[in-house]
Amino acid sequence: MSGSPKVIVVAATPTPNGDLHLGHLAGPYLAGDVHARYLRATGRQVIYTTCTDDSQSYVVTTAQRQGTTPAGLCAESAGAIQRSLTAMGISMAGLPPIDDTYRRTVLDFVTALHAAGRFRLKTVRLPVATRSGTYLFDGLVSGTCPVCLAGSSGGACEGCGHPNNFDELLDPCAALDPADPVSYRDTQILVLPMEDYRDRLTTYYAAQLGRWRPHAMQLIHELLARRLPDIPITMPGTWGIPAPFAETPGQVLYPWIEAMPAVMYSTWWSAGRLGESGAEVDEHWRAEHDAEVVYFHGFDNVYHWGLMDLVLLMAHGDRYVMPAANVCNEFYNLGDDKFSTSRNHLVRTGELLADVPRDLARFYLALTAPEHQRTTYTGDGLRRVVTERLVTPWNRLADAVARAGTGQPAELPTTAAGTCRSTAMLDRFHGCYALPGYSMSRATETVLTHLDRLCALADDQRVAPGDLLLEVRTLLAGAAPILIDTAERAAEAKVDLSLTDDGPATVATFALPRLPGADVTGGAS
Repeated sequence: MSGSPKVIVVAATPTPNGDLHLGHLAGPYLAGDVHARYLRATGRQVIYTTCTDDSQSYVVTTAQRQGTTPAGLCAESAGAIQRSLTAMGISMAGLPPIDDTYRRTVLDFVTALHAAGRFRLKTVRLPVATRSGTYLFDGLVSGTCPVCLAGSSGGACEGCGHPNNFDELLDPCAALDPADPVSYRDTQILVLPMEDYRDRLTTYYAAQLGRWRPHAMQLIHELLARRLPDIPITMPGTWGIPAPFAETPGQVLYPWIEAMPAVMYSTWWSAGRLGESGAEVDEHWRAEHDAEVVYFHGFDNVYHWGLMDLVLLMAHGDRYVMPAANVCNEFYNLGDDKFSTSRNHLVRTGELLADVPRDLARFYLALTAPEHQRTTYTGDGLRRVVTERLVTPWNRLADAVARAGTGQPAELPTTAAGTCRSTAMLDRFHGCYALPGYSMSRATETVLTHLDRLCALADDQRVAPGDLLLEVRTLLAGAAPILIDTAERAAEAKVDLSLTDDGPATVATFALPRLPGADVTGGAS
């Protein structure tokens, strides 16, 4: 849309402690990609971006478990993550390098806040592995969540989403050496008091009512009903970016506070790949440019992306744009339990795509995406759905389109009835892909609904060929953000796949690309 602000779509920054599995892809990465592709089809300018989260303590624990170094693990995992994103057709410019420019961007972001007096020096009680002297936070410690009493790592509970800072985790145990007894030390660190931003947060979330998925917004309300925690800015540790502050010598920046400058950096880097890079790394996030920022992340990151990162933006005053929306997914199950890298309970992207054509994989993941509650991936389900509900009727429709265009002129007239149905289809697809009601699952069900309808319509001799072709073209355009290879073949044949058509008087004849054979093995059963 001409004159509309740029959209920055941000997928949660992946921790480079392994490759992405289907649980990751069915969550933020595919969801963000489908939304970005939809926006482009409506004429919006979009930067879809993320970058690896190298400073996370989970890199340290995984590296020890695998007998490698954290740096080596980051390099290997970043390459694997990039290959998986590319293989699944995720339309990012790539993963930017975690280099000196990245580190300078992070340091500029936090030193500006330090200079403005936003941080406070605070004495906190931190768990420590007694023999090794390792301070325990985030992935370096496990225990019991003080809110829901489930097992949890430090920082935030994966189950209920509540934070557990400093000494709040119950029954702490050192992840690197569970036999090393845990003691506590009073330690001075820098913090950013989140409670200071309560009024701005309350105002922001009053405007967000109806724009978040219910479970995520419920957590936000639970967090706002309590005293808001202090955000750690520095922590005693050895892995990460050294903190540049005189008050906290020998400490590193708390890894979670890198996320905001990290995605500003990745936005700038991605824009550069598109020929749009600004002079300043944070240029695209400046408030005066009024970009529309949309986050895609999992429920376990609601606290981070929904409160911590928001406060870090607010602490800069009016310098940066605030996010317009957060699209939050739940966990994806494999069989009876969620995908898990640590337990090797997973299907990796490459394993699935070795057996299943990419469009069919994307379609099934979009259909079963855990948008409002946990959902389950099964190979048997994939085989059945793509065979019976997608490939067979789609190719039947392709044959009908070929017959309808045989012997016809290059342009066929449409009728008022056909354009009315096409417009109704477009409206349904917009309702699935646009915010705040965004849903890949409903989009795929909409594709299947109209696929069945058009197969029946093709058998009705009273339907004008132009109307059939127009509606099939609308179906193809509506499916294009998901069925990307099919859409590419259609685009190469000059089929109009825009989602801004208001009902043409004529439609050009075209061939509906056939979907690949449905005889797929589908990975895990």
